Amino acid sequence: MNEDKTFSFELFPPKTEKGFEKLKATVRTLNERQPAFFSCTYGAGGSTRDNTFATVDWLRSEGIDTAPHLTCIGNSITETLAILKRYKAQGIHRIVALRGDRPSGTGVGGGDLAHASELVTLIHEHFGEHFHIEVAAYPEMHPQAPNFLIDLGNFRLKIEAGANSAITQYFYNADAYVHFVEQCRHREIEIPIVPGIMPITNYSSLVRFSNACGAEIPRWIRKRLEAYGDDVESIRAFGLEVVTGLCEQLLTAGAPGLHFYTMNQAEPTLAIWDRLDL
Repeated sequence: MNEDKTFSFELFPPKTEKGFEKLKATVRTLNERQPAFFSCTYGAGGSTRDNTFATVDWLRSEGIDTAPHLTCIGNSITETLAILKRYKAQGIHRIVALRGDRPSGTGVGGGDLAHASELVTLIHEHFGEHFHIEVAAYPEMHPQAPNFLIDLGNFRLKIEAGANSAITQYFYNADAYVHFVEQCRHREIEIPIVPGIMPITNYSSLVRFSNACGAEIPRWIRKRLEAYGDDVESIRAFGLEVVTGLCEQLLTAGAPGLHFYTMNQAEPTLAIWDRLDL
């Protein structure tokens, strides 16, 4: 069932040398599972740019297929093209093209491009088909979108600009993904839409992330997690059960793969991976 599906891992660039050493160990452990690629995030307004470059440089030095995130908020076209030329020279063939956000509490400007669709267009204009372009998708709607149909229209603009595939925001409701894909297919959006998967290991962190990105934690999951309090083992065991079940539903429903938000930890993702027998 999984032979033609794509499985990948997301990392964020560490801020310290100790964090970078931990990341290297995590990547080497995860890479034993032969994922299609590792993606690497790029902070709001390019706030982690140097750390992102350092992480990407190391991944490529290890011969690992890498998909750097690239945002357009806060970047000029000149800066954006310089980054893309750098990645092309490194033999990188996959980019995750995002609008991005301004860093909170800063005066970072908007940059020359306002939307991810414009970034996708720019990449195509200057690099043709060199890069496989991933874009973001939001089965539960982008938190800043006025409504679902407008959000779907914005997604379509990215596809018309030349995006090759999409990775979704994480979610815990398989029906939201299935309905989103159905609505895309009705609009002749045929690119692969890969679900983003967030392991559950810590309730307070999950609530914080979810509030920030608009991902819904279903009431039954929230109430179970609340009941466990500080019982970390029970939270992780329950989270493993929930997320593995979600992945099984998604793969059965025809999802073209899974993209794991690892939070730079190998164990939670590999627990799910092994349960799924990927």
